Amino acid sequence: MRGTPRETTLLKREKDKPGTDFGDVKAFLGEGTEFKGVLSFEGTVRIDGSLEGEILGEDLLIVGEPAVVKAEIDVGTAVVSGNVIGNIRARHRVELLAPSSVTGTIRTPALVVAAGATFNGSCEMGPREGAKVVRLEKKRDGEPAAAETA
Repeated sequence: MRGTPRETTLLKREKDKPGTDFGDVKAFLGEGTEFKGVLSFEGTVRIDGSLEGEILGEDLLIVGEPAVVKAEIDVGTAVVSGNVIGNIRARHRVELLAPSSVTGTIRTPALVVAAGATFNGSCEMGPREGAKVVRLEKKRDGEPAAAETA
């Protein structure tokens, strides 16, 4: 009897590492491929090639290590291991993994920058859409109390 079959990992990911559970990739722009224009997508898209223009999607964008992206990016979540020049807006989260290099403004409610990643630019972080803002007020006895605001 043979040994237990090894689990096949998608896109060389490891389930224990943050930012590596990508689900099913719906589209892939491979290394050595060039694209100019507007990329609009649903689901998960991975870019390992060169893209110049605009990227629009509600779901997950993966920028692989060999990728060079010069674009305005507006997605649900972005996981970057390659080179991005341009602004990134992500409604849920941005993860910059080693050895990524990002130059531009990142707008997201959650930003993770791993050791070995480079980020040059500015970051604007605000509450997630639909999130409640909680303001702390002091009670009479000096203990803080939470108060919701609209």
